[in-house]
Amino acid sequence: LHPGVTGLIPTSSCSTFKQGIYPKFAACLWLCCVAKPTQDEPLGSCHSWPHFPFAGIRPPIMNGPMHPRPLVALLDGRDCTVEMPILKDVATVAFCDAQSTQEIHEKVLNEAVGALMYHTITLTREDLEKFKALRIIVRIGSGFDNIDIKSAGDLGIAVCNMPAASVEETADSTMCHILNLYRRTTWLHQALREGTRVQSVEQIREVASGAARIRGETLGIIGLGRVGQAVALRAKAFGFNVIFYDPYLSDGMERALGLQRVNTLQDLLFHSDCVTLHCSLNEHNHHLINDFTIKQMRQGAFLVNTARGGLVDEKALAQALKEGRIRGAALDVHETEPFSFSQGPLKDAPNLICTPHASWYSEQASIEMREEAAREIRRAITGRIPDSLKNCVNKDYLTQATHWAGMDPSTIHPELNGAYRYPPGVVSLASGGLPPAVEGIVPSAMPISHGLPTVAHPPHAPSPGQTGKPEVEREQHPSDQL
Repeated sequence: LHPGVTGLIPTSSCSTFKQGIYPKFAACLWLCCVAKPTQDEPLGSCHSWPHFPFAGIRPPIMNGPMHPRPLVALLDGRDCTVEMPILKDVATVAFCDAQSTQEIHEKVLNEAVGALMYHTITLTREDLEKFKALRIIVRIGSGFDNIDIKSAGDLGIAVCNMPAASVEETADSTMCHILNLYRRTTWLHQALREGTRVQSVEQIREVASGAARIRGETLGIIGLGRVGQAVALRAKAFGFNVIFYDPYLSDGMERALGLQRVNTLQDLLFHSDCVTLHCSLNEHNHHLINDFTIKQMRQGAFLVNTARGGLVDEKALAQALKEGRIRGAALDVHETEPFSFSQGPLKDAPNLICTPHASWYSEQASIEMREEAAREIRRAITGRIPDSLKNCVNKDYLTQATHWAGMDPSTIHPELNGAYRYPPGVVSLASGGLPPAVEGIVPSAMPISHGLPTVAHPPHAPSPGQTGKPEVEREQHPSDQL
């Protein structure tokens, strides 16, 4: 599935579904038989799932011994060794290693029912419409501003995230940036690496110019979600006075944490010696830090951003750094990623620390996120969408857009539990109920094998237990996105 790679499906591995009758189940089933084509078929030539032109109408994910294993794809990565032990008994797992939908293989676009993705790929409505069978997208991380969740809901695609992912790592990285700005550690190290002689008091004063004492300084936090709270607790231990601005947070949290709340963004900027951003990116706060808001900050304040690059107008920030209005800045996220110092407005900005959107990462956090993302995909395959999902972020859009409620009741037998619902035309039930010999009609043949190379996994990986009941969905705070 790597972009540009072509291949053939061996004749021995290509199987198709044929229409048939199976009397044991009160729903339409398919009998499978191995097809014997006369020649090798090109990759992606097998029949795909039926495509329904109506928004919101997508068939449930079929699973079980009489159905082909659903296809799940990692869109922007190539390592699936963590996900495989969790999904291997319910899905075929493949990777794309793509940077855009143009690089995603046609077979994934036509047949994948589940997608895993990081932050390196963006899915607009136009991109989402290319997926013909997709039912769920799981963002391996907490931020989902790179996915059009409303359009996904309109198209019947659930979007999930990992809201508690990497909270500790991001908070630790934020404090690391703050300490670097105050204690000038990065610049002192760089001076020694460049061969600068730092021995006399005058030389130290020159290299460490701008270093400041932390105790008694005021740290202003914009967005007091999980990460914001973790940063606040760490900052208090270092002696910061902590204030915050968060219009979404209910009253009382500041008293529980011993923090001071301000009612406007202007108040926070005016009273803060260092401002750190921990809010999500949306249409209302793009370029929240711009030339106008920078002028409302204290002269010589610090700025830290480990949330989303679009929150900061980098052109305005570069100018403020050059003029000294901002003493120093540390950015882990950028307007254009991957970030390069050789391009963009920040290339000549002084007193700037940049890291490559890595504040979330640790080996432990990476494994935890991937395991939880795979479990969410598993819940979608073995349960019902969106009811079985733990962290569906577009449930409202999905519910508004779905057409299941308006379906012809004849397509849903009263004995079924509601998980097996088919759009009109996919299933034909005998009039007058279901006789002992159930008759099911499928208009077109369907594949039993995706013909895709699966990802290797550890031979002794444990088979996960299936959850007895859906986990309760947790409310997410708008600031809880990394």
